[in-house]
Amino acid sequence: MTSHPLDPLSSDEFATVAEILGRDHGVGDGWRYASIEMIEPAKSEIAAFDADGTVPARRAVSVVLNRSENTTFKAVVSLDDRTTESWTHIPDVQPNFTVDEWEEADAALRAHPDVIAALADRGITDLDLVFMDTWTYGEAVTPEKYKGRRLGWSDTWVKAAAGANPYAGPVGGFHCVIDVNSMELLEIEDTYRVERPEIMGEYVPRHIPERIRNASTRPPLKPLEITQSDGPSFELDGNKLTWQNWSLRVGFNYREGMTLHAVSYNDNGTVRSVANRMSFAEMVVPYRDHTEDHYRRTAFDIGEWGLGFMTTSLELGCDCLGEIRYLDAVLHNSKGEPYTITDAICIHEEDNAVLWKHVDHDAGAEVRRMRRLTVSFHATVANYEYLVYWRFYQDGNIECEVRATGIMVVTHFDEGGTHPSGTLVDNRTYAPYHQHFLVARLDLDIDGTENTVYASETQRVPMGPDNPYGLALTQVNTPLTTESEGKQDYDWNTQKAWKVVNDNVTNGLGTRPAYKLVPGAAIPSMFDPASPIFQRAQVIGHTVWVTPNSPDERWPSGEFVNQSGIDHGLPEWTEKDRSIENTDVVVWYTFGIHHITRPEDWPVMPADTVSFWLKPFGFFDRNPSLDVEASAPKSCHTDPGSTCH
Repeated sequence: MTSHPLDPLSSDEFATVAEILGRDHGVGDGWRYASIEMIEPAKSEIAAFDADGTVPARRAVSVVLNRSENTTFKAVVSLDDRTTESWTHIPDVQPNFTVDEWEEADAALRAHPDVIAALADRGITDLDLVFMDTWTYGEAVTPEKYKGRRLGWSDTWVKAAAGANPYAGPVGGFHCVIDVNSMELLEIEDTYRVERPEIMGEYVPRHIPERIRNASTRPPLKPLEITQSDGPSFELDGNKLTWQNWSLRVGFNYREGMTLHAVSYNDNGTVRSVANRMSFAEMVVPYRDHTEDHYRRTAFDIGEWGLGFMTTSLELGCDCLGEIRYLDAVLHNSKGEPYTITDAICIHEEDNAVLWKHVDHDAGAEVRRMRRLTVSFHATVANYEYLVYWRFYQDGNIECEVRATGIMVVTHFDEGGTHPSGTLVDNRTYAPYHQHFLVARLDLDIDGTENTVYASETQRVPMGPDNPYGLALTQVNTPLTTESEGKQDYDWNTQKAWKVVNDNVTNGLGTRPAYKLVPGAAIPSMFDPASPIFQRAQVIGHTVWVTPNSPDERWPSGEFVNQSGIDHGLPEWTEKDRSIENTDVVVWYTFGIHHITRPEDWPVMPADTVSFWLKPFGFFDRNPSLDVEASAPKSCHTDPGSTCH
């Protein structure tokens, strides 16, 4: 293993940050560490390290919360000198919630005598079966009397038995408002009651009723074993990953989860840069149901909670399949104490059918199997799982795929009741419509840092003397020169895409090398712009935003999203209307799942899959996978003596 300036913080480094801030500023009992994160070196510093070994300063940034005073501070710490470089009070903000707070709120509410009494009045007396799921508040829906507090509001769920699915037992109309600094119960909202219907909301085999288990007609599958007797084709040196001309570094932090850095391609001996950094910067999940149980339900799963904190360990044979290598991830709890998520990141190869093929009348068939390298991590955000896969292909393509699975939020309703903003999924039980918006932050460096983004659209040529049959199409590529032009929306009619182009160099054909963002799952926000919910998440109002790269501009809905009232990220940055032409740019891509809920999504949701692609466009002079070797004959399982090309 080798160390590198982009390697994530170690356990010792997390502990060092807590030690320094405890020594210098008394951060300890009564405080929470909302986050500790490495400050990534600048591109110039990484270039100097790669060139001559000059090691940049090792620094960390931490956001801490003084619970008793409800005050937030941001500290920059030198890990080399073991000193505090800066200590700044950030007024009128709330940092992200922590897993510790979520767990402590559940325990505090279930132990509170007023909650116990109120639930008993509803006939719920076994508190071991109760789960209080605390969500964050948005400024627009925060009661005026609680302004200025660190607030949470709880859903209440009751399991049918120990180990059963809590999300199958919603307690409609029962919510608690809690101050998560003091864990003080501020209010019990007991607004309506519904008689609990008989439903089947279980997915763990031992809890599924026998009549349903016995009704299955599905025969067992024969084993499908993926073996690589000689080991995988990739190499992993610390966090550096190389495979089939690709090279990249894998990072990790509390907010984005897995990050990818220094992505390059070895083009016949020339190492060419493709991306400096790729990650997810925000996830917005608004529930599109205005009713009492759901109007507050807009989650910023990255900004309010953190995908890193929600990352789970992966298990061989279930989450990943094949000859796997894992990377652990190190994070911290709200005391600043480090802990390790074992096997947090999975790296493996996958067969993916045919890469290219042609059958010539005389020469016969030439076919190459497609192999891809997959780097993935999984995050469990309360009831939902998000499975993130970055895939690298032998032909220079990069695919980003996200799968959503887990358990939908459901609500019971009275006999004869209506549910206009949701789907009936069980007896008198509906699942509200909602959307999952993901924002990818793509810092691409196509053959260098100075790039220009072009909107690429196909246009129909009008019929006339030069186009008598109406066949002709043309491609129009429009450079985006300012941030106002960089606010772009998908257009199905023109098959709009975006190319990140290096206009300073040429390929062997005399054209400019580029990578093309091929959009997938680009969904509209479907919000009135005046909506207070939309005001917090204006990033979802456009498919693409383009900004000049700035180390201070990382979070598209603002750094402090929790209890925010307005989007302090992209909308404010782009008011400057800065130049984005032939400079170091970042492309922000918004995509996701427009979830019109289905009965087939209940009681556990089959993975819903969305993706987008980054495809080389003139980056290579020809198909870069011509040199992929043919499969060995023994791999084809054909008749003895046959050949496989």
